[in-house]
Amino acid sequence: MMWSIPNILTVLRLLAAPGVAFMFLYFNRPWADWFALVLFVLAAVTDWFDGYLARLWKQESRFGAMLDPIADKAMVVIALMVIVGYSSMSPWLVLPVTFILFREVFVSGLREYLGSTAGSLKVTGLAKWKTTAQMFAIAVLFSQGVFEHYFGISVFGMDDDLVRDILAGEAEDEHGLWWKYMGWIWSGRIGLGLLWVAAILTLITGLDYFRKAMPHLRDER
Repeated sequence: MMWSIPNILTVLRLLAAPGVAFMFLYFNRPWADWFALVLFVLAAVTDWFDGYLARLWKQESRFGAMLDPIADKAMVVIALMVIVGYSSMSPWLVLPVTFILFREVFVSGLREYLGSTAGSLKVTGLAKWKTTAQMFAIAVLFSQGVFEHYFGISVFGMDDDLVRDILAGEAEDEHGLWWKYMGWIWSGRIGLGLLWVAAILTLITGLDYFRKAMPHLRDER
């Protein structure tokens, strides 16, 4: 049962987490962005499939139940670390990432302290929406890197005034600058918006988990 297909998918997702960072060590951009995006999306898809197949084939196991949330957190934490590392360190990006990472560390520590009791605490449906928002936000933000670098390659050596004229529609756009620029801008805006949604849901679910854990944290008298 340990090496059932659902558990193998979970293990592969766990191994894919550091693979996202390795893409930027061994490949130049925008190929690194492309490979990280594809790897992350494939890993996110397995997050749905492994649980679905485990329930469908009645192959749920303690090993899978233990490893699944670890793989999810590893994927999110490492991907966010890479995105922040290759960003302009905008506070509008760093702040939601900080909220998400703080919550993951806090809840993980709380679960470790509670031990077996942690399994009895019910997780709200918002937790699934939180994970979904995180996955979509990260995928869109990786795509921003793809658009950004294709735009940068296209404008390399061009006069700044010519680039402005092309984007304003006053000069012929022979290299598709407009759609690359719009893809860069809107993927950043949409990705950042989804990341803030994920951060808000992260804080709400974290507070809810802490509230449910409080009875188990009080000293006996």
